[in-house]
Amino acid sequence: MAKEVTRREDNYSQWYDNLVVKADLAERSAVRGCMVIKPYGYAIWEKMQDVLDKMFKDTGHQNAYFPLFIPKSFLSREAEHVEGFAKECAVVTHHRLMASPDGNGVVVDPSAKLEEELIVRPTSETIIWNTYKNWVTSWRDLPILCNQWANVVRWEMRTRLFLRTAEFLWQEGHTAHATRQEAEEETMKMVNVYADFARNYMAVPVVVGHKSPNERFAGALDTMTIEALMQDGKALQAGTSHFLGQNFAKAFDVMFTNKEGKQEYVWATSWGVSTRLMGALIMAHGDDNGLVLPPKLAPIQVVMVPITGKDEAVNNAILDKMAAFKKELEAKGITVKIDSRDTLRPGFKFAEWELKGVPVRLAMGGRDLENGTVELARRDTCEKASHPQEGIAEVISALLDDIQENIYAKALKFRDGSIRKVDTWEEFKEEITKGGFLLCHWDGTPETEEKIKEETKATIRCIPVDSAVCVEEGTCIYSGKPSHQRVLFAISY
Repeated sequence: MAKEVTRREDNYSQWYDNLVVKADLAERSAVRGCMVIKPYGYAIWEKMQDVLDKMFKDTGHQNAYFPLFIPKSFLSREAEHVEGFAKECAVVTHHRLMASPDGNGVVVDPSAKLEEELIVRPTSETIIWNTYKNWVTSWRDLPILCNQWANVVRWEMRTRLFLRTAEFLWQEGHTAHATRQEAEEETMKMVNVYADFARNYMAVPVVVGHKSPNERFAGALDTMTIEALMQDGKALQAGTSHFLGQNFAKAFDVMFTNKEGKQEYVWATSWGVSTRLMGALIMAHGDDNGLVLPPKLAPIQVVMVPITGKDEAVNNAILDKMAAFKKELEAKGITVKIDSRDTLRPGFKFAEWELKGVPVRLAMGGRDLENGTVELARRDTCEKASHPQEGIAEVISALLDDIQENIYAKALKFRDGSIRKVDTWEEFKEEITKGGFLLCHWDGTPETEEKIKEETKATIRCIPVDSAVCVEEGTCIYSGKPSHQRVLFAISY
């Protein structure tokens, strides 16, 4: 193999760290807790952006951009919000450096202290709602449906590439509505957009549900989430959509005149996904040979590797054939790379592209040229087969569709096989150590939820919206009090 990675069963955590670096997705930077996203990793993120951006625009949203810096007083206006983010905030106190008195380097210029300290954006609700105050006067100005692609800073103490870094990339939608119903409908609409993206593009089966009060976004009345299950049995929150009520409108005095001529506070939502989706993609599908990318998000969907020899005429004929295949495939919207590097053996190239998760590999040598065949290898199953050159573009196009479906089916089978109903506390303590999702009764109190977390590290990942599965009478696994619905517990990232 080009760059070996630790086996998952030997050390799943190390396997993940190895894979991120060796597949050229990202690396740690000189800035503590921050990462460099390398071109191949960023290409995957760009594919995600392109799909999501279209989905947002198809639902009526527009992109905008708001400042990176937020006045500290803004963050203080919504008490629950500031409490939720206070420990993670990076603060700008000065605006200039000066040469140090001893001549060795630079120091902060004490005369350049800011009149008001600035917070480096951990999330944008406050700066955006201060802006919306200038945009809204009448019901005719609503709804406002804005999204921004940006970076944010949350000063994490323990970091992990893509999963938890001090700075990361994301999108954050912020909408303003005339009625509570419109805002609640928006919250549900956007969590379903995320679920659609996760299932149909990332090939990750997710559970949609409400967060418990303990797990809600700071300042929200309700948080909807998509929860995914990784191969090690841990859950990953992959995207959230928040119903903010009128909390931020009241904090920033954003009012409008309704159709009856009366003044009302605006209703709000916010929603976002981040580069954490990259971590989900890796951990949901990767294997001991490297990444396994769903074709819809793979920067390179087909790689072609020529098996060359000493006969230059044959070598050139192989490359000409591959160039023709490439043209046919690109006409179908399929991305193709011909790996014509003559300094590397074919086996090394095979391993390298396996590591990078390219869905389909086409190999062709002199004998294939003579016989009118090619060898196709699919990354999801590692199966290889010989195919006629005639009609190969149609074969590959169908194969990519099949790989996309198969990757999802495999992940769904794993997820469904990892959901268990548990009815007693003793059983819960045993089962939670095995990983997976546990469907359990809970009495609805934050105190019980906190006790369960303290004793097992498990949290309520969501209260599923699929009521047919979960709504039933029972007793809480911990307190024994009455419960009307099962919720989803797991240990999470």
